[in-house]
Amino acid sequence: MKIALMDSGIGLLAAADALRKLRPDVDLVLSSNPASMPWGPLTPEEVTELALGCCRAAAALEPDALVVACNTASVHALATLRAELEPGLPVIGTVPAIKPAAALGGRVAIWATPATTGSDYQRGLIRDFGGTADVTEVACPGLADAVEHGDEDATAAAIADAAARTPHGTDVIVLGCTHYELVADRIRAAVAPTASPALALLGSADAVAAQALRRVADPTRTGTGTLTVLHAGLPATLPPTATLYPQGLTLAPVTA
Repeated sequence: MKIALMDSGIGLLAAADALRKLRPDVDLVLSSNPASMPWGPLTPEEVTELALGCCRAAAALEPDALVVACNTASVHALATLRAELEPGLPVIGTVPAIKPAAALGGRVAIWATPATTGSDYQRGLIRDFGGTADVTEVACPGLADAVEHGDEDATAAAIADAAARTPHGTDVIVLGCTHYELVADRIRAAVAPTASPALALLGSADAVAAQALRRVADPTRTGTGTLTVLHAGLPATLPPTATLYPQGLTLAPVTA
């Protein structure tokens, strides 16, 4: 079994790690374009073009499913990607975990990139699945880029800024960008002093991984646990910053 994931950069590590835990034999294709980051300030058309490039490169390796492991790309490009690649290649988008967060009730804060925060897409999810939860959108400028580059000072500053704008007594934080899942522990530590004692952080990686495996036409097909990395469609290796995060360390150091 081979599953491809695309993202602007290393945010796809969270879903890749989740897939590896569910299916240690899965062959993974990680397709990104880190030189083009950050995608947040780009127009929807620019994001769509970059996402198409990453997905076409991954699709050429004939995976059984493709995960759009990027919230910004899912917001702006998912419909276009599915129109081009499905039904031959199942395409799984990444949706902020608003529905399960709202089911827990109380105060919910959605941490997301400025491009996702306030978008019609996210507002629609809040309207459709927010229920009676008290939902606050928290834009996190610079956080994804800081995580991508392993910049500890910039990461700490961006998390502190977002934490200061997160309402006191927050019960659930939705990690609405895949990069944020890589620093979930640091986010929890920053918010904990003013949050609910039972604070929950919800990402999308586990749900996306499970959905990708459900969409594979032949789930009995096995792989050999290889890892293929593409940057802008060209063969590459995991960047050194990937090893700064637990999800990067768990990926098998085998390159196809």
